[in-house]
Amino acid sequence: MSEASQPTITADKPTSARVLPALVLAMLAFSVVQTAVVPILPSLAKELNVSGSNITWLMTANLLSAAVLTPLLGRFGDLRGRKPMLLVSLAGLVAGSALAVGTHSFTWLVVARVLQGAGGGVLPLAISIVRDELPREKVTGGVAAISASMGVGSGLGLVATGLLLEHWSYKSIFWMGLIFGLIAVALVALRVPKDPVIDKEGGADPLGALTLAGWLSALLVAVSQGNNWGWTSNKTLGLFAVAAVVALVWIIIETKVSHPLVDMKMMSRPAVAFTNISGLLIGFGMYGSFLVISNFAQTPEKLAHYGFTATVLHAGVMLLPSAIGSMIAAPVGALLIARRGPRLPLVLGGVLGAAAMVYLAVRHSAEGDIYTASAVFGLGVGLAYAAMPAYINGAVPIEQSGIANGMNAVLRTVGGAVGTAVMGAILTGDTIKGLPIPVLLPTLDAYKHAFWTAGVMCLIAAAVPFAIRTIKPATTPTEAAATSPELAKTDA
Repeated sequence: MSEASQPTITADKPTSARVLPALVLAMLAFSVVQTAVVPILPSLAKELNVSGSNITWLMTANLLSAAVLTPLLGRFGDLRGRKPMLLVSLAGLVAGSALAVGTHSFTWLVVARVLQGAGGGVLPLAISIVRDELPREKVTGGVAAISASMGVGSGLGLVATGLLLEHWSYKSIFWMGLIFGLIAVALVALRVPKDPVIDKEGGADPLGALTLAGWLSALLVAVSQGNNWGWTSNKTLGLFAVAAVVALVWIIIETKVSHPLVDMKMMSRPAVAFTNISGLLIGFGMYGSFLVISNFAQTPEKLAHYGFTATVLHAGVMLLPSAIGSMIAAPVGALLIARRGPRLPLVLGGVLGAAAMVYLAVRHSAEGDIYTASAVFGLGVGLAYAAMPAYINGAVPIEQSGIANGMNAVLRTVGGAVGTAVMGAILTGDTIKGLPIPVLLPTLDAYKHAFWTAGVMCLIAAAVPFAIRTIKPATTPTEAAATSPELAKTDA
């Protein structure tokens, strides 16, 4: 990375104590909102009088919106300023939450979830703001805290959902998102300084944005609805074909235009490309494991002879250690990055995630097994998420920071969508025979296969960083503070 692409260090940098809490809360607001509806989809189907297959659009619409808007908002942040785009991202989350609170229509609730998906832009924009605004010695810890907040918020969202449903209706979940979002908007507006436009020479790329939205939409709809439509149905296969063709057109466009939305040369750098692969695999493991563990815990033990007959709240509490693990991972990940570079925490993250899933495949008869695996898995996810931006920021100039981290976030989302779809297919493909209609429960072997699948994906994610050759960063705290190893060069 050239000196010109490094953040300028000035004496009037804002303190991390002022800026970082606002950015972390913004990240928590989105991640809580994104996962909070997962445990209540079956009850929402009854409440809104829609089929079980249609209710999944509440997740599909949100994932799709986040996947499309995250890179766009990240790039517009590079072009128009990070703080304004961060406020736009949070405004979408707030507007969607307000609409969800006020409507009783399934159609408008889907629209609300689309609006909430704009919150996906928080991750790349917040990381870019930390890189722009904080003192250099604070950047690594700040980025790690924001990245780990994704796992923290996801776990807290599941617990909060169960807690709220114990006392109020499902509307309380959207009230939670609205309140979180409004507080985040206020803190960002007051505490985050106005930033200069980083990429003054860049331009818009409407055709690139349109084709990116096109292939992501086709891919995510096919993946999210494949279980309902059938993986070999004409609709599913047709959408996969459309996604492949439009993705190819998008790549061609991005290599030809003078100011591409996504620089293909930047995306092909090993530190970026392989980190994105890890992001996709870790996203697969995280979202897939949340689905499987929550369903396993809520399985009625008398019918299936496994599970814990847990309520939504109880199942969420079982996943609470994952949020605590991710919280612990932020400072640990920052320390490891400063001393050893990003490879170690990314490898450890994948290994811990795999170990947790393999543990559950072997031991799952006691609630303590769930708590243990959840904590280990959360620690692994937090370490991996802390390391990914360090790899990316070390390989791209600051004017591409928003779009680079945005595409990494997109691939985490795609991985999550694929993970939940694959886990759903595994669980529905092997069910217990002879149960009363309409009870449909997976066999214990189906859950074991799901745990093994998630473990294998995490293990592959742990192996991927070895394809990135890194220059060893400073090894002492003093040298680390001086050289900012979060921006350490990679062989890109």
